[in-house]
Amino acid sequence: MDTEVAPEPNESRKQRGRPPAGDSPATLDEILTAALRVFARDGFAGASVAAINRELGVSHNLIHQRFGSKEALWYSVVDWIFDHAVTLLRIQPPQRDLEPLEEFREGIIRFLELQAEYPDVVRLISMEAAIEGPRLTYLYDRHIEPMLVILAEPLKPLIHEKKLTRNDLRSIHFLIANGGTAPFAMEPLALRMAPGNPGSGAALRRHARLVADTIVAGIRAREQG
Repeated sequence: MDTEVAPEPNESRKQRGRPPAGDSPATLDEILTAALRVFARDGFAGASVAAINRELGVSHNLIHQRFGSKEALWYSVVDWIFDHAVTLLRIQPPQRDLEPLEEFREGIIRFLELQAEYPDVVRLISMEAAIEGPRLTYLYDRHIEPMLVILAEPLKPLIHEKKLTRNDLRSIHFLIANGGTAPFAMEPLALRMAPGNPGSGAALRRHARLVADTIVAGIRAREQG
């Protein structure tokens, strides 16, 4: 049974911050990027501190000295990447007078463009989402739910009018966050299905707009029906 206990929010944050100059041959971002890659590839149970040190090409003591444990490193990675993602997601395009569903459409596109930059996040969440426990609780309460609130803000009128339910919002979330991001998280499969990197350039823009248009069209149909 998984008995680990999630740290208090302040506790994980105390362990972050750049080490004193000269103490580490890798920057904080380099350490967390490598750790994210290993956690997304191997899962928490399969990941090892040694593997992360090998990814960085550094001393086997680096992670222990910097974070104290694999668990503390995992929480630092999650805080780091989600704080960055939410900051970018909150950056609004130039103000335009958009009706709610069009605003939601634009939010979907921004979200997918952001996720294309961080496919390892999708892989990490997919692994943790299948296992009930303190890591999933921390992910959802601290990061996933607040991001959902940002994305769903334009849908509030439809929720108040009971044209969309909480179950509908869950379905919409999985269509976007799992279905919409699948080509980035499963790039080898995506490349077998069609040429061209699905996470960059014109292919990304076309994909994001197609996903957004399809979902918004479905919501419009529900609104009108």
